[in-house]
Parts: sequence; C-alpha cells; structure tokens
Amino acid sequence: MGVLRTLNVDDVLAHHRDSRLNRRLRARDLVGAGIGIIIGTGIFTLAGVQAKLHAGPSVTLSFAIGAVVAGLTALCYAELASGMPTAGSAYTYAFATLGEVFAWLVGWDLLLEFALGAAVVSRGWSGYLANLMGLPPDLFGEQATVNLGAVLIIAVLTAVAALGIRQSALVTNVLVLVKVGVCGLILLVGVFFVDPANLSPFVPPAQPAGTGATGLQQPVAQALLGVQQSVYGFAGMLTAAAIVFFAYTGFEALANLGEETRKPSRDLKIGILGALAVCALLYLGVSLVLTGMVPYVNIDESAPLAAAFQSVGMHWIGALISLGVVASLTSVMLVELVTLGRIGFAMGRDGLLPRRLGTVHPRWGTPHRMTFLAGAVIALLAAFVPIAALADLVSIGALAAMIVVAVAVPVLRRRRPDLRRPFRVPFSPAVPILAALACLYLMLNLNLLTWLAFAGWLALGLVIYYGRRTGR
Repeated sequence: MGVLRTLNVDDVLAHHRDSRLNRRLRARDLVGAGIGIIIGTGIFTLAGVQAKLHAGPSVTLSFAIGAVVAGLTALCYAELASGMPTAGSAYTYAFATLGEVFAWLVGWDLLLEFALGAAVVSRGWSGYLANLMGLPPDLFGEQATVNLGAVLIIAVLTAVAALGIRQSALVTNVLVLVKVGVCGLILLVGVFFVDPANLSPFVPPAQPAGTGATGLQQPVAQALLGVQQSVYGFAGMLTAAAIVFFAYTGFEALANLGEETRKPSRDLKIGILGALAVCALLYLGVSLVLTGMVPYVNIDESAPLAAAFQSVGMHWIGALISLGVVASLTSVMLVELVTLGRIGFAMGRDGLLPRRLGTVHPRWGTPHRMTFLAGAVIALLAAFVPIAALADLVSIGALAAMIVVAVAVPVLRRRRPDLRRPFRVPFSPAVPILAALACLYLMLNLNLLTWLAFAGWLALGLVIYYGRRTGR
C-alpha cells in the first residue's frame, strides 16, 4: 500500500458503529467541553498581553478576526464531524481524502498542538495557584527547577480522563460554570469603570519594533513584502489576531468525540458552533472592557484582568478572577488530555502508531494507554521546560490542521456525493476555500522562528513515518 492510500469512508463509519468507546455525551456536554477548552489563557492573559505588545484597544478587532476565521473553519468541522463521527477528527478526514502520509503529518501536528497546549497551560495554572494560595514559588512558579504544581495537576487530570468520558464531562461542566460566572462578573462590574479615553485611538499608530527584535521574530508576511517590522497599527492588529487565534482553537477538539456522542448527526454541530459563538462573545466583551479600564501601555502582562480591577480598588474581584483562572485552565487541560487520547487512539487503530495505543479499557471505556502516555509526556515537558514562548507553535499547528479540514470538505463532496451529511457548509466550495486562505494568512503573520520550528517538527515526523513504514 502506497503512502497516498486513502481510508475508506465506509470503514470510518464502521469504526463509529462498532466503537467500544462509551457513547455518553449529549449536545450540552459538547458545548460545555467546547467552552471548557476554548476559554482559558486567551481571555485571562492573551487579551492583555497582545493589547500591550501589538494591538492596543484594537485587540478586540483581533479577537473578532479570529472569531470569523474560526467560524469559517468550524462550519467545515461541523459538516465532516456530523457526517463522519470519529475519534480522529482532522487526522481521519485527511486520511479519507488526501492519503496516508498527509494523515500522519496532520496527526503528528495535532499531537504537538494539544500536548504543547496542555503543557503551557499547566505551568500557567501552577503559577496562578501559587499566587492565589501563597504556595512556594520555587515549586509552583515559572522559575522553579521542577514545576511540581504543573506535574501534579497533569497527573490528577490524566487519571480523570482515563477513568471515563462521563466523569470528564461532569468535571468539565462544573468548571465551566465557575469560569463563565467569573467572565460575567468581569463584564457586569468592569463596564462601570470603562474610560472612553482609553479606547482612543482604537487602532494606535504603527511604531517601529523595538531594537531587541530579530529577523526571525518578524512576521513572515512582513518579511515577504519587505515591510519594516512594526507594532500597533493594522499590521500589529493582524499579528495579534494570528496569536490570539490560539484562544479559539479548542473547538476542533469536539470533533474527536464523535464516537462518544449519543446523537452525533445533531449534537456535534450544536456543540462546535454553539461553543464557538458563546466564547467569541465573551472574548470580545472582556477584551473591550479590559482596554477600556486601563490604558493599553499600562496593562500588567502577568495578570492583566486582576491588576485592572485592583487598580480601581476592586481587590475582591481580583481574587475571584484568580479563582476563575484556576478553574478555567483546569478545564482546558482536561479536555486537551481527552482529545490527545482520542487522536492517538485513532492513529493506533489505523496502524500509524503502535496498535496497543488503539485499544479501549474494558471497564472504563476510554483509550487508557494513549491517555496515560500523553499525560506522562506532558508532565515531563511541564516539569522542566519554560514553554510559554512556544505558544505560537500551538497556533500554527491548529491553523495547519484547519487548512486540511477546509480542503477536505470539497474533496470529500466530490469523491462521496452520496454520503449522508446532516450539516452542509453553505456556498461550498467558496466558504472552505475562504477558510483555508484566511488560516494561511494568519499563519503568515506568525514569525519566521515559529515557522522554522514547525517545519522541524514536521520533518521529524516524516523521519519517524518512513522509519515505521520500513519496519512494517
């Protein structure tokens, strides 16, 4: 079988029909899981950081651009997920349309995206918990030699993810109620402290980048066009959009839960589109309130929202925000661990990873081996590697996967026009093409160093892929 062999769609549907994964999830569980993974560092940290470093008040427009691009790709995910409910999401869609080698690269990309995402978030969780409870920074802070807090939370959540999908959903839904409540409080109280003067000019004039920046740190789009590297202005807003897009990427995790959803033809599209809509509204509202409360040049990068409320004398809200952050980041990590288990399970079932990873625990009904392996790798990364700077790799990985999903929609329509599609992307192929081009443009607004690191990861993946093919 060649590297371009494709997976038969009927086999994908048979996997769903005969799956040993427990089918327990409903539409509300999927919406909860979506909010659980989407609302995290994007709303509590990235909004403030990108407002100060790149966009000013126009970071709200950055989130709006990210929401539009995410919405276009979410339509593509909704069509494929409802028509081919599978544990593999973009990996399986690529296997069914583009071929084995492309499927491997997409799966390899997804493993990077969710593993790095969970590791980054676990270190942020550890720091927030230390700040909230006065824990020793040499064990829980970013400067710790071994970040014990990050390791402990990954260990606990790995156990929850392995014990059952229903247990994971219950924990996620409770955490989602906490963080949505905190976001609502931010909006209800913060709006009374908005100073319109802080929002003017809404798009700050472009300024040359600082002298510390290097060519590798310049957005690729600016390098290709020979444009001087700058911050703020329209270019700065687009750079921020490419980075805060990381905040929306979680919705794709829901497509991996197709084999555990009671009515996937209906519930998956509700979960994907519903979660994205709720989160987009919260992102826009919170970023607008934050930049209205504090001049963007004075935003505290380490704890933007908590510091903003403390600056207006609302210290008690700052404490609640820290609690909301801990709950928020916990749900993000849990859903990412669940997602990694399903991606690795699908790849193992198809033989692209060791087949032992493609097995289900007879009592728990979860891909326990892959879940434990993912937890161990993430804990190791989170313990020793200060990886906040690698957040851009999560964004570029997500954008690359979304391009593949967008391309898969018209390809599959052409190859399998008879396939039952409970949801159809409107105006196809125009919308999928637009989604792919928008994702590519956001990728070009990430820096050269991120592109080189991503290329290196894919090259390593190809070496492993051909090594495994030779050994078959």
